[in-house]
This record gives sequence, structure tokens and C-alpha cells, in this order.
Amino acid sequence: QVQLVESGGGLVQPGGSLRLSCAASISTFTITSMGWYRQAPGKQRELVARISSGGSTNYADSVKGRFTISRGNSKSIVYLQMNSLKPEDTAVYYCNAVEFGGRPPAEYNYWGQGTQVSVSS
Repeated sequence: QVQLVESGGGLVQPGGSLRLSCAASISTFTITSMGWYRQAPGKQRELVARISSGGSTNYADSVKGRFTISRGNSKSIVYLQMNSLKPEDTAVYYCNAVEFGGRPPAEYNYWGQGTQVSVSS
């Protein structure tokens, strides 16, 4: 069981910046990727960005060029740097980790508790 602890949400004005952090507890198997999703009121949860264990990244089109996902020195920590924030970025942001392993091999998804990001003047 992997536990994810998020921090860094808050209220910011349009055009401002925030950095989210997510720390994963020690995993039994291999964490193959970590990422951030968000869910706005009345909308489905959507991928924001993710990074693989090899360092490959992918982003939602709506955040490309504004958000950057990265890992800390420990690969169990992931950051989301959010610049040029817009009101439509307002949502609860969830950290996600995908773990792979076991016999038979299986994929396991873990979620953080979520952190609120609000962009408003």
C-alpha cells in the first residue's frame, strides 16, 4: 500500500504561480509513474501531467507551456510547478502513483487526499 501526501494548494490571483508537492511512502513494488489529476465542480477528473520512472512526461493540452512536472532527488517525490494560472485551473488536484509488481504481476493505482487550488481575483 502506497500512501501519498500532497501539499502546496491555495488561493492565487490569475497569472500567479503555485507549486504542488506529493510524497509517496515506501512502496512494495516498483512505482512506474506518478502524476497529477484535477477535478473541478461538476466535471470529471482529468489528467494534468504525469512523469514515468524513466523521466518521460506528458501534459494535458490546456496546461502545456504553463505547468511543469518534475521529480525530487528521491523518485518518490513529485512536484507540479504551475505558472500563469487561470480561473479555469481552479479544481481539487490529486496526486496519483502507479505501482507494478507482485505474482501474478498487476498494476495498482493510489491517490492522495487532494489539495484545493483556487484561481481568482
